[in-house]
Amino acid sequence: MTVTDSAAKLRHPEKAHRPDNPIQRKPAWIRVKAPTSDEYHQTRRLMRGLALHTVCEEAACPNIGECWKQRHATFMILGAVCTRACAFCNVATGKPLHPDPDEPEKVADAVAELGLAHVVVTSVDRDDLADGGADQFIRTVAAIRTRAPAVTIEILTPDFMRKPGAVARVAAAAPDVFNHNLETVPRLYPTIRPGARYFTSLQLLARAKEVEPGLFTKSGLMVGLGETKEEIGQVMDDLRAADVDFLTIGQYLQPTPKHAAVDRFVSPEEFESYAVMARGKGFLMVSASPLTRSSYHAGSDFERLRAARAAHRGAVAAAE
Repeated sequence: MTVTDSAAKLRHPEKAHRPDNPIQRKPAWIRVKAPTSDEYHQTRRLMRGLALHTVCEEAACPNIGECWKQRHATFMILGAVCTRACAFCNVATGKPLHPDPDEPEKVADAVAELGLAHVVVTSVDRDDLADGGADQFIRTVAAIRTRAPAVTIEILTPDFMRKPGAVARVAAAAPDVFNHNLETVPRLYPTIRPGARYFTSLQLLARAKEVEPGLFTKSGLMVGLGETKEEIGQVMDDLRAADVDFLTIGQYLQPTPKHAAVDRFVSPEEFESYAVMARGKGFLMVSASPLTRSSYHAGSDFERLRAARAAHRGAVAAAE
């Protein structure tokens, strides 16, 4: 057993029974440098000092060096242990601790310390909580608004499955962007996202926009898991039917040998074809590249998204 295999089993004991999937060598277009900047280390010390978690670290994001050099971190609330065991995800699975009641204020303090203009807040799945963690999202949005009122807020939520009213309550907190990732095509849910339901996630996105029509809604997909281009096109249609504004598409990268294998590495040219397809279907914004992730360049993308909506509304008014 290699050190990597051993570490994977310690972090993911629930996945230990799975057969090993050898990790393929990444193509040149997807390799990134290890993080070394002073800003990276300063951001890491801030997170440790406030006992905060980031999805950048927990999900082993390949862009952490670039983002943290700019002091852009994606906060992960409700702890670092998830109640689900998705085959693609590097976040640890198990029995989570009770939510930290001071966490919303700690996040707000970090946002102010980092001087962020736009912040992304996500979480693990908390099926153990009666509201799925909705109240912690609401309190975190409120704390950031109080501590840093000029900051725009993007939330990336779990699906709140079987938590009646949770989606509406979180949407009513009025973040600027309500993001929830579909992750993959419906056919692959049983193996890649077995604890979730495709139409539950679609309905969540539609419901958020119903509650707060002024929200921007956003969703993301991974490719390279065995999906077809036709299936991706159908998911795009489903998202547009749910009035989703912004779509991100990135390459799936296998975290450990115990996770789902990469079926193939999608070329930059194919990513561009997905972007063209999505724009043709009416998304206000599309980000599609091998290293695209939900919160990658989220701040600049939000400004472009806001400008795209204004331009679209101006065009509609002119046509009338």
